[in-house]
Amino acid sequence: MPTPSALPAEVARDLADFTIEVPSWGYGNSGTRFKVFGTPGTPRDPYEKIADAAQTHAFTGSAPRVSLHYPWDRVEDFGALREFATEQGMTLGMINSNTFQDDEYKFGSLTHGDHAVRRRAIDHHLECLDVMRATGSTEMKIWLADGTNYAGQDSIRARQDRLAESLREIYGGLGEGERLVLEYKFFEPAFYHTDVPDWGTSLLHCLALGEQAQVVLDTGHHAPGTNIEFIVAQLLRQDRLGAFDFNSRNYADDDLIVGAADPFQLFRILFEITQQEAHRPASGVNFMLDQCHNLESKIQGQIRSVLNVQETLAKALLVDRAALADAQERHDVLEANTILMDAFWTDVRPALAAFREEQGLPADPFAAFRASGYEQKVAADRVGGNQMGWGA
Repeated sequence: MPTPSALPAEVARDLADFTIEVPSWGYGNSGTRFKVFGTPGTPRDPYEKIADAAQTHAFTGSAPRVSLHYPWDRVEDFGALREFATEQGMTLGMINSNTFQDDEYKFGSLTHGDHAVRRRAIDHHLECLDVMRATGSTEMKIWLADGTNYAGQDSIRARQDRLAESLREIYGGLGEGERLVLEYKFFEPAFYHTDVPDWGTSLLHCLALGEQAQVVLDTGHHAPGTNIEFIVAQLLRQDRLGAFDFNSRNYADDDLIVGAADPFQLFRILFEITQQEAHRPASGVNFMLDQCHNLESKIQGQIRSVLNVQETLAKALLVDRAALADAQERHDVLEANTILMDAFWTDVRPALAAFREEQGLPADPFAAFRASGYEQKVAADRVGGNQMGWGA
């Protein structure tokens, strides 16, 4: 297995330019349907969430943005929150709407049969656009828990029509240079059908809306065995991949550290992304972590995820494209696969350590953070108040 001591200049350039957005909710308490776990030092307000997110960026150099979830991250003055983020070396990223925790949304939000409920859900998204502008963001992400549990519970067609109508009104609230990104999820919490269950449904709605609507792909939101890199290729062909959420899962949830369950899948996906140069900032794809850590340290989990993405991206960039194209043209199936596998099995960690030191970063950001004492400090300082987590 080859172990390069230094990265090629073009690979180092791409890694230096590549950034990942982190989720504010990833620094709060989380758990399962059965229990939400508290930990010492958990943030008690959005300011402390941003301070923790800033640690991920300070040690990795690649996570300069933090997404907000509204109303979880509601504050009196979003301008002040924006200024605080700047002081921490961060910018505020996508604004994520929330229509899945209020009793009124039990049977749907943007797809609900009651016009008054839909009106409330639409108004919430229009309010999210106001929050977006106050924070300096230009992007709003929509994920819907809408769906049904039983056949016959509601009309699938009518729900799609209501969704299209609701999205049109929200889309009409966008200004120039702003965009809406629509996420999909195979199932959960709806168990018979989900109103936006796959990339095709999301894409159809986005195509109907216009150029400022794009699809969000989350690696954990697919049926087992789904070829996610194929979906990536299709969405990029249509210039409709607006955001890409990193996480991992073995069965049905998606809150594990990136690459934890299937590192080779992550490599295949990132290779497809690099093939179309979508890893570069000019592509407009917003790469983000979307994971809540239930057992592990929140900041450490985010740092480890960033590092896993960096390592896998470096491997994807090391693929000998010219040799691969030649093998493909000659239909040399095994040679083409070998070229990919050679890059996947390359140990890039020593070269990345040298690259980080050249950037003024720790060679091992994970170990450096663990030794920094930050977690012990905030555990001692953040005493009293209510820890933030799901629903807060």
